[in-house]
Amino acid sequence: MIIEKLRTVLAVGENVAVEFKRCGNGIGIDTYETVCSFLNRFGGDIYLGIEDNGTVCGVPKYAAPDMVKNFINIVSNSEIINPTVYLTPEIVEYDGKHIIYIHIPPSSEVHSCKKVIYDRMGDADVKISATGQIAQMYIRKQKIYTEKKIYPYVTDEHLRLDMLPLLRQMAINRFQAHPWKNLSDSELLQSAGLIGEDFETGQRGYNLAAVMLLGRNDVIKNVCPTYRTDALLRKINTDRYDDRLIVETNLIDSYEQLMLFSEKHLWDKFYLEGDARISLRNAIAREILVNTLMHREFTSSYIAKFVIEKEQMTVSNANRAERNSLITPDDFEPNPKNPIIAAFFRNIGMADELGSGVRNLYKYSKRYSGSDPKLTDGDIFTIVVPLNDSFSFDAETDKAQNKAQIKRSKNDGDCALSEIAILNYLRENPNATQVDAAKAISKSRRAVQETIAELKEKGLLEREGAKKNGRWIVKR
Repeated sequence: MIIEKLRTVLAVGENVAVEFKRCGNGIGIDTYETVCSFLNRFGGDIYLGIEDNGTVCGVPKYAAPDMVKNFINIVSNSEIINPTVYLTPEIVEYDGKHIIYIHIPPSSEVHSCKKVIYDRMGDADVKISATGQIAQMYIRKQKIYTEKKIYPYVTDEHLRLDMLPLLRQMAINRFQAHPWKNLSDSELLQSAGLIGEDFETGQRGYNLAAVMLLGRNDVIKNVCPTYRTDALLRKINTDRYDDRLIVETNLIDSYEQLMLFSEKHLWDKFYLEGDARISLRNAIAREILVNTLMHREFTSSYIAKFVIEKEQMTVSNANRAERNSLITPDDFEPNPKNPIIAAFFRNIGMADELGSGVRNLYKYSKRYSGSDPKLTDGDIFTIVVPLNDSFSFDAETDKAQNKAQIKRSKNDGDCALSEIAILNYLRENPNATQVDAAKAISKSRRAVQETIAELKEKGLLEREGAKKNGRWIVKR
């Protein structure tokens, strides 16, 4: 299995989860830096005895067992790797050369190599020293959802409970028999998971999800001091902005304000889906804005952004990444970063079932601008939607239909001319063969055979007598 995997790895080369080390003079400290970065990111594989360009040079056969022992001792030394790890390298023979293969799983801890924290960025091991970057790494390692954090001193007066009747009605409009219909306000909050209990401390009360969804602005500011969404228009003044909106309110009102910003600055192109007109602008803006509101990491200091430019619009927000890759409809597994908030948005009809947002975004972006969006899942989650003011799906469809009609008309015309030419020729030469007719009208024999068959079906042509000595009779 390792040999088969190695063939594929050598063809692809180094990446965020693969590292080659030559190790001509033994295992260097840079190998342990890579171990550290893989532990801190998504895990990966190290191959000792392969050059950076993928050339297999191997390690000395006699030295390989000692190299493995030395490696195990060093990763178990807290002075080198802290916290220590237990890894089991394997010696593999490939094309007559010996390679040491080491698999590093992702760790739930933040590790350092010689007291320096490393992270994996692309195919490089990067030193991490900034407080914000280290904090983001700890966020990624957390086993619990931060939206579940309990705030025991948050009471009803700290929340916008006056919003509940509207939110309840939104849920009923989406599903007439919605469970919230007959629940009291306190029962609704309990049902939505906005009241929780910390089983380690015994604390019970409103959680972070409740504060972000329904909190008063001053309460949100105290709980998440860096929370905000910065909406910018940059079409003329690209260095600064042409228009700006800073949103620092609860998630429900934030959605409304950001949607109004998008409606103000994006074209609403004509588009029919079946017999109904669909607002492509609103459909796309809804997907990207709902995503950045309900899937962000609220404890991060990164400020979420919604930027509209001439050729694209972008949303970006802090994220607890589980991988570092592009997201497509074919390579996507729904994984809500804040399941309580995501469920609340689905209940009130602001979001659909998990996974539908990505499919809708690809579908409507293609119709809005003629190009696919780009979704990147990393510590900063980004969505880039291309913009093309001159593109119209409706107009492009009409052009395609017109071209098809012209082609059909041309083909019909060609067929009619061929039929007339054959009839005229056979009227004057009733004893001619199909080969003779093909030469006379400059068509292939097969084309003439097909046309004669159609003329017979239409009753315009008959064959009289034997195949060799017969003759053609033109009816009309």
